[in-house]
Amino acid sequence: MLFRSAGVDNELIPSGKLIHHRLHDQQANSRAPTAGSTGSMTPVIKWNGGSVMAMPNVHLIWYGNWAQSNGSDTAAGQNIVRDFVYGANGSSHMALNIGYTGSGGTAVSGSIGTVYEGTDAYSRGTRLKDSDIATIVSSYITRTGLKDPNAIYFVLTSSDVNETSGFCTKYCGWHTSGTLQSSNIKYSFVGNANRCLSGCAAQTVGPNGNAGVDGMLSVLMHEMEETLTDPNPSTGWADSNGAENGDKCAWTFGASQTKGANGAYYNLTLPARAGGTRN
Repeated sequence: MLFRSAGVDNELIPSGKLIHHRLHDQQANSRAPTAGSTGSMTPVIKWNGGSVMAMPNVHLIWYGNWAQSNGSDTAAGQNIVRDFVYGANGSSHMALNIGYTGSGGTAVSGSIGTVYEGTDAYSRGTRLKDSDIATIVSSYITRTGLKDPNAIYFVLTSSDVNETSGFCTKYCGWHTSGTLQSSNIKYSFVGNANRCLSGCAAQTVGPNGNAGVDGMLSVLMHEMEETLTDPNPSTGWADSNGAENGDKCAWTFGASQTKGANGAYYNLTLPARAGGTRN
């Protein structure tokens, strides 16, 4: 899936890879590895008796330095992410998840609630462990007071930050859940694809002129959809190998694609934020 935003100068067309691979450890139960493999259609995905998320809030935690004047870590890059989240909410693509129901009869709505943002200027340095992601989320909750079991917390790292358990070599992002501050919190790591465009971006030319962030967005959507349908990994919708809905079509972009002026492709148009601006 490659996306485009309507009505803006810099079109919203993320170009990342949507692949999920499960490496079971204490923190990151569900991961998205790098280029070269595709999701398997078998065995069949099924409901494992757990919950889904109907309409979660979303928290964007900008980790590192997102105020650089060049490269991928810029305010303009942040705006691409913001517009993407706005446009994905209630979109035809998100509607693909509406058929998933969970415990108590809760059903995925295809929409998200309120979007929040926060910053973290290297509180855990530039070389992160899986446990550091949990600490970053917990610290954000402490600072903001926004502890919400009905939310997805995304840790979005600038390109000088590495996740040492395998970012760029084993995965591009992952999601999991854990007990943080006595609550079940769903959270995700999405690394800046500018570190490894050949591994975490479907195209090395970003349709928005920001290949790193464009690459992040498909991973972000992948993790969001799998968190909606399997918020506590392998208890919601997953196959017997632990593969979730996004894994079944990972790295598979539709045959109908449009080539933009800079040579990058997209196949889905999303609306821009009302009054949104671009740099």
